[in-house]
Amino acid sequence: MKISDLTNSLGLEVICGQQGLTNEIRGCYVSDLLSDVMGTAREGDIWITLQTHQNIIAVASLKDLAGIILVKGLVPETETVEKSNSSGIPVLSTSLDTFTIAGKMYELLKKE
Repeated sequence: MKISDLTNSLGLEVICGQQGLTNEIRGCYVSDLLSDVMGTAREGDIWITLQTHQNIIAVASLKDLAGIILVKGLVPETETVEKSNSSGIPVLSTSLDTFTIAGKMYELLKKE
């Protein structure tokens, strides 16, 4: 599934990193702890978090993640937007809480 398919399926808002909307999603990882994501997330995962600072882009780039979903209507900081746009890692936003969006991701990925 591509990021663009995901945004349409779940009604996610694309905040930045639009050039990465063709990135393929292979799985999903949920964590707010950067070191946990660095140690455990897999290439191609989409990352669900409430972190909004620029370090999320550095971690996503390091792990070659497909993109990032911010929960509870959160929006990234200005520096995060800049880094997202330059790295091609899309940052999406949802008004849903972590539990709900993770469940929806599970259902979508289970069908793949």
